[in-house]
Amino acid sequence: MNKEIFNSKLFEKLDKDNSIENSREWGIEIDPTSNYNDIVGFLKSWESLNTIQLEYIDSIQNCLSEVGKDVLINGSPEAKLYNILTAEGMSPADANKQFGATAFGSAKNKGWIEVKQGKIVKKAESIIDTVKQDLSGDLSKLDNKILDQYKKSRFVEEKKMSYYRVSKGEQYNKRSKELSDLTVEMLKDDSWEKENYKVNINAMGVVPEQGYRHPLNKVKNEFKQIFLDMGFEEMPTFNFVENGFWNFDALFQPQQHPARELQDTFFIKDPKTSHDFSDEYAERVKQVHSVGGYGSLGWVYDWKLEEAEKNILRTHTTAVSARMLYKLAQNGFKPKKYFSIDRVFRNETLDATHLAEFHQVEGVIADVDISLGHLIGVISEFFKRLGIDNIRFKPAFNPYTEPSMEIFGYHPMLKRWVELGNSGIFRPELLLPMGIPDNVRVAAWGLSLERPTMIKYGLDNIRAIFGNSINVNFIKNNPICMFESK
Repeated sequence: MNKEIFNSKLFEKLDKDNSIENSREWGIEIDPTSNYNDIVGFLKSWESLNTIQLEYIDSIQNCLSEVGKDVLINGSPEAKLYNILTAEGMSPADANKQFGATAFGSAKNKGWIEVKQGKIVKKAESIIDTVKQDLSGDLSKLDNKILDQYKKSRFVEEKKMSYYRVSKGEQYNKRSKELSDLTVEMLKDDSWEKENYKVNINAMGVVPEQGYRHPLNKVKNEFKQIFLDMGFEEMPTFNFVENGFWNFDALFQPQQHPARELQDTFFIKDPKTSHDFSDEYAERVKQVHSVGGYGSLGWVYDWKLEEAEKNILRTHTTAVSARMLYKLAQNGFKPKKYFSIDRVFRNETLDATHLAEFHQVEGVIADVDISLGHLIGVISEFFKRLGIDNIRFKPAFNPYTEPSMEIFGYHPMLKRWVELGNSGIFRPELLLPMGIPDNVRVAAWGLSLERPTMIKYGLDNIRAIFGNSINVNFIKNNPICMFESK
């Protein structure tokens, strides 16, 4: 919309009526093709000079749905049914199929049609389509019962509408707008010569648009730096798709375990299976599962290769740890400290604290004769560098670690202990089939990335940082993450 035409219409309206009750409707009146955002921009520029006053109004209004708009053009369903009837009539089944079950009932209740010998025929000589008449008028004047009926029929729907009420400001009668910008149009028609200008030479320029680092990535980088400072090496975690062998079997997790069911795991349809492990290693894993070994009774069941070959979206990054430990054993064992931070997938019910995909942080230490005491010490140092020095451990059960511990930290804001992660020593049934030496122990711990991020940024819903509900302005405006070491 042309700015001069807008200004002329605006002051003409205010001179006549003193106010504009609905800026959105008024904008459509003066120019149906106008962009409402442009109108708001013009109004805001006059408000900044105190020429006008704007009152923001948020309301729920009844509007015609797409079905309701069709009624205005083609008539109500019952009217369309009546108008299409011929002397031969129509079967109720065909009427319901073409116009819906409610059309037949409404037309019959209004006395427009009747059923004779199994056929729908006209009963009234002529009809008045009251539905079309109602929808053509002011919806706010309709009786509430009728309006509710139209909503149930999906002719009318509620929409949230926001607009401004415009009234005269203190400087309305002294208006003489000072411009701060030159436009191409003003230069072309020399209209700039008639304007007054106000230029602030100290004004800052417009901040250029740029990319912003996601809060999860900020916290991820902090975690990564802590691991690197503690001498850990990052594992490659680019394979989101794993087979059941590396994700479960190599970790001594039995094939009948509930975590391997459809309700917990996403299975890949195409390709459905893969085989990227040696037959010799698979045979050792089969033996320790089926009949035991290395001092263990195993799980005592019929281990199936086809179950191990099924492709899935990995449920934890521990599958990557299994690959790295196997590779370490094959190349000649050396003490190692590994870590990974990447995405995993589980068939979870979505709520404020659970997602179907999230990030897992994992640390792994492989060395000779390390113990639970070493694991507790490393974990304590790790969380101390995160700024959490009040932690405790609780015995737990995991299929592939023994002993196992849950990690809890005291939350000073919530004033209670909250679970931070899980940990343990990998079982011999997991390590020895890989070829890891007998005197080597592997300690590991893991936690999610999302929960520390929620605590760091004061969020109570995990969907505020991950998924389609995230606020883009939150990404732009959130502070740089920095954990304070204790």
